[in-house]
Amino acid sequence: MTDKQIEGLIAPKTGELVVPAVVEESNEHQIPDGGYGWVCVACVTTVNSFTWGVFGSYGVYLAYYLANDIYPEATPLDYAYIGGLNFGVAMIMASPVTYLVRIFGTHIPMAVGALIQMGGYIAASFSTRIWHLYCTQGILLGIGVGFLFTPSVAVTSQWFDKKRSLANSINSAGTGIGGLIISFSTQPMIDRLSLAWSLRIIGIMAGTMNLLATCFIRNRNKVIQPTMNPFAFHLLRRLPVILLLCWGFFSMLGYMVLLYSLSDFARSIGLSKSQASSVTALMNLGTLIGRPALGVLSDRYGRMKVAGIATFACGVAIWALWVPAASYAVTVVFALINGMVAGTYWMALSPLCVEVGGLIELPSLLALSFGTAILPTTFAMVIALNIKKPDADKPYLYPQVFTGLAYLAASAFMLALWLIQRRKKLVSI
Repeated sequence: MTDKQIEGLIAPKTGELVVPAVVEESNEHQIPDGGYGWVCVACVTTVNSFTWGVFGSYGVYLAYYLANDIYPEATPLDYAYIGGLNFGVAMIMASPVTYLVRIFGTHIPMAVGALIQMGGYIAASFSTRIWHLYCTQGILLGIGVGFLFTPSVAVTSQWFDKKRSLANSINSAGTGIGGLIISFSTQPMIDRLSLAWSLRIIGIMAGTMNLLATCFIRNRNKVIQPTMNPFAFHLLRRLPVILLLCWGFFSMLGYMVLLYSLSDFARSIGLSKSQASSVTALMNLGTLIGRPALGVLSDRYGRMKVAGIATFACGVAIWALWVPAASYAVTVVFALINGMVAGTYWMALSPLCVEVGGLIELPSLLALSFGTAILPTTFAMVIALNIKKPDADKPYLYPQVFTGLAYLAASAFMLALWLIQRRKKLVSI
């Protein structure tokens, strides 16, 4: 350092040496809260549209399979298992794909997932036996979505801080966009083309859009250096983590029944095929409207508080609207309200994992959360169809009660998590 530089650091009045403050964080380590992050939001929204959103249309396929003798050896439980496998296998893939992302990065696993998902739909179109459908529309689709969703789900939270819930809610609303498009178009494609061609068209469309999203998505793993531990069992020592996982477990128990049964429920109360498929589509419309709104509220009023209120509201809506529903109008109102709040898990999970475990532990905690969701996503609809009473005046009464209790239990766990985290903040102050 030259004499002039040293001289410039001496205060003129006191003669003391002034040491400039060291910048703790370089610009690249700061969370941008926007910028290219919005491109990543568009990419993840597209992935959600053509993975979970497309899965949402299985309710239309389920109603069609149950109403038509497509596979003579199949039972209603077979179709329920296939729908559950979509989600369950995707959740199973979370831990191994997290490990693959650590080795190969984001793009290779996502590209592989897009091709597997597309292949699963096309292969399903040639199914002639129920076990073919298990392997294709069940397992292959689940593997493909697991490879697509797991690398992408943590990306948005890496780009945002103050707007994290809003950005993730826009991502989650992608489920509604895809579900709305596919649910409205599936039944007409089946009627005018065929079951096989509806599967092929959806597969090619989903594969193309997911490959485009894969090309443009970017993570910030080099900057943040997350742990990327696919089996982060050490996190189970923390009570807030346990409560978060319990909230997710019971949320998924209720969500799967709502997602897949509304179309068949509509038929059970005497509605037409077009009305039944429109109910599923309108639920996705509610998702499209409600999740961004919940994201704005979460950033403003607290993510745990809003997640708990939304989960509780879904439970109340089930008891107040779905149980007594006997007409198209009431079913539509419930579908819209349910779409807004039922899937809060998908919108809130990533921001909640950051609050509970921190940004560095985000991929590891997400993998653990998805592992916890394997059982409810796989077997919730199986349970619902087992307790359904086809010959009763209200065939879906027991599944409705089961779903309502699941959401109320989930809201109780979120309330407990909010109270514990609030107490920690007060103690730290």
